[in-house]
Amino acid sequence: MVVVVVTNMEVAALFEELALLTRIKDGSAQSFRARAYAAAAKALEGLPHQVAELSAVDLQRFSGIGRSSASYIREYVETGQIDKLDQLREEFPLHFRELVRVPGLGPKRAVMLRRALGVDSVESLIVALEAEAVRQLPGFGPKTEENLRRAIDRLGWSGKDRRTPILAAMRYARRIVSEVRMLPGVQEAAYCGSLRRFRDTVADLDILVATSDPAAVRQRLVELGWIRHVIVSGDTKTSMLTHSGLQVDVRMVPMQQWGAAILYFTGSKEHNIRLRRLAIERGWVLSEYSLYEAEGGGIVAQETEHGIYEALGLPWIPPTIREDTGEIEAAQSGGLPDLIVDGDLRGDLHVHTDMSGDGDDTLEAMLDKASALGLEYLAITDHAEDLAINGVGRAEMLAQRGRIASLQDRYPTMRILHGVELNIGKDGSLDYDHDFLMDYDWCVASVHSYFDLPMGHQTARVVKAIRHPAVDVVGHLQGRRIGRRPGIELDLGTVLEAAEATGTAIEINSHLDRLDASVEVLSRGQARRVHLVISTDAHRVEELEQSKWGVRHAQRGWIERDRVANTWPLERFLAWSRRRRYG
Repeated sequence: MVVVVVTNMEVAALFEELALLTRIKDGSAQSFRARAYAAAAKALEGLPHQVAELSAVDLQRFSGIGRSSASYIREYVETGQIDKLDQLREEFPLHFRELVRVPGLGPKRAVMLRRALGVDSVESLIVALEAEAVRQLPGFGPKTEENLRRAIDRLGWSGKDRRTPILAAMRYARRIVSEVRMLPGVQEAAYCGSLRRFRDTVADLDILVATSDPAAVRQRLVELGWIRHVIVSGDTKTSMLTHSGLQVDVRMVPMQQWGAAILYFTGSKEHNIRLRRLAIERGWVLSEYSLYEAEGGGIVAQETEHGIYEALGLPWIPPTIREDTGEIEAAQSGGLPDLIVDGDLRGDLHVHTDMSGDGDDTLEAMLDKASALGLEYLAITDHAEDLAINGVGRAEMLAQRGRIASLQDRYPTMRILHGVELNIGKDGSLDYDHDFLMDYDWCVASVHSYFDLPMGHQTARVVKAIRHPAVDVVGHLQGRRIGRRPGIELDLGTVLEAAEATGTAIEINSHLDRLDASVEVLSRGQARRVHLVISTDAHRVEELEQSKWGVRHAQRGWIERDRVANTWPLERFLAWSRRRRYG
């Protein structure tokens, strides 16, 4: 029997992959087996004990881990592999998994294309579309071909280069950092590169580790079960490919070089060039190892980023704006923006409960968590009635309003607002009648359907919703899902003009697969008096903690804290909301 080093995070990653491949195998995003594996992955991340120490019977005592999942966990602990997962990886290789992600396909249609036409990748799909072969299949047709071509183009998948969405990249990064931080001789570990700058997608993943024992780090990395292939493994750098095709470069440095290394490997390239020029002007050299004197080689700074920036005559510049888009000039003139930071948000204004069909946790559970996080106000915004699968009728909404009123005394330091997430219809109409809408404390209006309408039509429907007096904020404005669905096409100038004129806010949705509105919207909104709110759009308790992602996304748009309405004290926020709604 082979015994390998196994951690909960490692096994959780394997179960997420197992869930993904099972959805493809079963041809359904709602596959029961896939949901079971996803539940096991979630349970593993929160497990109070290491899986290697637990028997199959012990594992089944934890919610979310059934008999089958427990068996697979023990198989991996004892053998270092899961046969079922290996079979699925062989049946559905990387290029086919990417095909499944094309908007308009999904698992069932992708399998049909492979069986009927031999289409097993985005590249071969493009060939089939050009030959007009796809339209010949049942359930497709010329319009489907047109939509598929458009989706591929808008996602930027026409070439060979592929980028990994931030959601997947962040999961890998956090798991690797967690793994190596537990190793002997490791003083620090962090993700760098475009992920630290919080780009929507990444070409590869850069991890920096400060360690006195690089051999231990290297050995652990090559053992990870979700690593498909080790490209190179040495004393200072190990490069690997995950089973999803993401390249991971792990660099190891002594602790005294940490500041110079994390600055260098965070980038961007253009930002680093500007810093090196500043160093040259002072007779110094800035490298990945240190800032040092060109003559004599004396170390000027290397241990911290702050120290290097200070030596160059600059304040520390947040990683999220290191793109050479004016941050150096702003730093030199003392004009860096007062960016919003973690801890600035006082409220969360887009939260679901299990009354929404896609919500997991009860009203009380969501309120308890929000109160524990120290929020001063919270809007409960379950889906409105026109959302076919998850919508909530009027009677249920009124009953919830009564429950909220009865619960308010339990949370004396947090104001609970009864809100709703409305659906923006094809013509810009909203759920419920005018009077019913005006009785809500807070209304989010979002696009949940008709994503392929022309720009003029999309703009008109969104602007109509913005102008409704009950609408406080437009949720996830462009409706994008990063790497899965491009955002709707809008005339942003017209939309932002309407938001400014009416006082309707634009949401920054903190879900890593959304981060919507985009940085382009945020940057263009800077020139207008458009207010923003950063919301979690939480559908379960743990998602109430993801506002940090919305904050980082806002930083990329150079958003200052006072532009974000839910950084304001309760009374100021309520006064603004009432004034905007009632005049």
